[in-house]
Amino acid sequence: MSELLKEISKIGIVPVVVLEDADKAADVAKALQKGGINCAEVTFRTAAAEQSIKNIAEACPDMLLGAGTVLSTEQVDRAVAAGAKFIVTPGYNPSVVDYCVSKNIPIVPGCMDTNAIEMALEAGLDTVKFFPAEAAGGLKMMKALAGPYTNLKFIPTGGINKDNLCEYLGFRKIIACGGSWMVKGDLVNNDRFDEIERITAEAVQKMLNFRVVHIGINNDDEESARAQVGRFCELFGFKADEKSASTFASDEIEVCRKRFPGTHGHIAIGTGNVERAVYYLEKKGVEFDFSTAKYKGDRLTSVYLTECIGGFAIHLVEK
Repeated sequence: MSELLKEISKIGIVPVVVLEDADKAADVAKALQKGGINCAEVTFRTAAAEQSIKNIAEACPDMLLGAGTVLSTEQVDRAVAAGAKFIVTPGYNPSVVDYCVSKNIPIVPGCMDTNAIEMALEAGLDTVKFFPAEAAGGLKMMKALAGPYTNLKFIPTGGINKDNLCEYLGFRKIIACGGSWMVKGDLVNNDRFDEIERITAEAVQKMLNFRVVHIGINNDDEESARAQVGRFCELFGFKADEKSASTFASDEIEVCRKRFPGTHGHIAIGTGNVERAVYYLEKKGVEFDFSTAKYKGDRLTSVYLTECIGGFAIHLVEK
C-alpha cells in the first residue's frame, strides 16, 4: 500500500464532495478540517470541479485532496494540474488506470466484481473502490470478494453514513469509507459550513468509538490483589478470571498483581482501530509511550498515553 493510501487509512473517512459553485470550495474544505478530517474527494460531476480543486489546494495546501468520478485521461491531467493528489474512478477504465500508473499518480479504481479486481491487481494496484457499496451487496459482498484476494483492500462508497460506518470499518480489509453525508448539497448551497463542521466532527467521534473497556487497579503483591478480587466477588457475585499478570474480577475490573503504569492503576479506552485513534489524538497534541505498544502482526493493538489523569495511566486497546 502506498504512503498516500496509508495516510487515507489513518484518516478513515473520505468525504465525497460535489460542488456546483467553486467559490464555496475553500469554505467546505476548511469546515472539514475544523471537524477533524483533512481529506476530500471532489467529484468531476460538475463544471465547477476543476476550479474547486484549485481553490481548495490553494486555501488548504496540506489537505489530502483527490478527484473523483474521473472518466478520461484528460480529466486526470486537469485534476492533477489543479492540485489533486489522487484519482478515483467509478469503474475500471483501463486507459485511465494505465495512464495514472505510468505517471505514478495514485489511483483507486471502482471495482465491484472479480474481473475488474483482477485487472486492478494485474496493473499493480492493491486498493480498489467498491461502488455503489450498499447497492452492490455491501459488507457481505466485500467479505466474499476478499476471500480469494487476500491482499486486496477496499474503499467502499455509496450508501455509507454515520449509522453503518463502524460496521464497515470493522472489516480490516476496508482502509477507509467514502461518503457524502457530511457535505450534503443543501448545506453547501445554504452556506451551512458550521453544520458541515459539526457533522464531520460527529463522524470522527462515531468512527473512533472511544469507550471505557476496563479499569486496572495496581497492587504491590499477589496477596493484596487476591484480597481485592475476593472482595469484589463476595460483594457482587463476580467470577474471577485469572490472567498472566492480573485477575479480572469482572470484564471491567482488572486487579493487577504488580504495578503497571499509573500511580493507582490504569484505564483502558477501547477503539476500533488503535493506529487511527493515535493519528487523531496526536493531532490534538497527545503524546504516546511507544515502548508500551503491543502488536498483532504489524497492527498496533495497544499503547499507553504518556500522561496520567487522576493518578491513572490511560491506554488505548483494540476492541
